[in-house]
Amino acid sequence: MRSLLAPASNLVLDGAEGTLHYYPGCVPPAQADAWFATLRATVPWMSERRRMYDREVDVPRLTAGFTLEHGAVDDDRLGDGAARLILAEAAALAAHLCACEFTSVGLNLYRDGNDSVAPHNDKLHSIEKEAPIALLSLGAMRRMTITSKAAPRRHLQLDLEAGSLLVMSYATQLHFDHGIPKSRTPVGPRISLAFRRRPASAASPRPAP
Repeated sequence: MRSLLAPASNLVLDGAEGTLHYYPGCVPPAQADAWFATLRATVPWMSERRRMYDREVDVPRLTAGFTLEHGAVDDDRLGDGAARLILAEAAALAAHLCACEFTSVGLNLYRDGNDSVAPHNDKLHSIEKEAPIALLSLGAMRRMTITSKAAPRRHLQLDLEAGSLLVMSYATQLHFDHGIPKSRTPVGPRISLAFRRRPASAASPRPAP
């Protein structure tokens, strides 16, 4: 890895229901900006539709996903290879901080404050048991909400800065929902990368929050 940092984490959550570590400044600002620009321009972003209740609606963000083989992506959709190198470097950073080799990366592009993701937890069948999930943020800062599923309710809010990494333990998916709400304040575009370790039977990579 070049020019990547390994700062001390902020322990956001620690207990029997799981842990959340937030690492600000993992990627220096200039490099984070360059990564954002390249990924936004070269990743084959998809616009999806999903059925909600009795109608189909647009998913309020663009998505992409890739399988990782020993931290590397080999996919012709990534064009000249610059995005492939960025994803490999980001995967190496996440693996180093988490002591875990990830096997997939899912991406979301939030184009503005109208794009969002509803509160949810990762489906447990799609991640290897006890493996962490690492979320790298690029671009504009967006707020993540983290809410416990059972009483007594806990409501946390975390501003995800460009170049930061959020590490969620497996247990948090059992006890908490997380999401990115719409923003009433104008905000620029953001890309998130979610690194997961998937069981061999899992389907294609899922995007990130």
